[in-house]
Amino acid sequence: MNTVFHPASSRGHANHGWLNAKHSFSFASWYNPERIHFGALRVLNDDEVSPGMGFGMHPHDNMEIITIPLEGAIQHKDSMGNTATIEAGEIQIMSAGTGILHSEFNPKNDITLKLFQIWIIPNKGNVTPRYAQFKIETEKMKNQFLQLVGNEMNDDGAWIYQDAWLSMADINKDGQIQYNLKGNNSGVYFMVISGKIKIGDHNLEQRDALGVWNTAALTINAKENSKILAIEVPMEIN
Repeated sequence: MNTVFHPASSRGHANHGWLNAKHSFSFASWYNPERIHFGALRVLNDDEVSPGMGFGMHPHDNMEIITIPLEGAIQHKDSMGNTATIEAGEIQIMSAGTGILHSEFNPKNDITLKLFQIWIIPNKGNVTPRYAQFKIETEKMKNQFLQLVGNEMNDDGAWIYQDAWLSMADINKDGQIQYNLKGNNSGVYFMVISGKIKIGDHNLEQRDALGVWNTAALTINAKENSKILAIEVPMEIN
């Protein structure tokens, strides 16, 4: 089993006043040649957006974009005609494909928006852009991994153009769960949303991350009540 440990303090940081952003991988003005990507996982941004502020219309193409609000809500508009509000407890998926424009704002007047935005390199280029949004069944995350996104097309839109899987778990203190990798030649990048866990010889706290590959399964032990995001991706990019 191979691992790479990314403590929370090692992430890139940009504070624009209205936007306080932490970057797990090289992004915008922060560049680290050893932190370009983890397999097909290109971006994992941990953003805080002030009330009433946000990103105006901007372009994306040929990227799978997944947004998970942790606190607050996102007001979204795009060039496909979608207008939506994504609340904490929901997830948004966009395949940028041939190109989209979208905006993201915090519509709340008194709550800071906290979110993860994840970019995954697709296995198919120049597809027709698509949008999906759905609620996370948080009760099914208790002491087990709940798959949020996969690679198989289905009616609720919880898929992307890549052999990749996103899952979350909410583990009680002293609990133990196993993660079984799904893809051939996959790796999984664990981000601790909250709490403290142990994977192998690694102790992780809030916002620490661990990439793992060359294994079929691994065990996670919770040292306190903990919430974890798992992003499984191909380690080789075609």
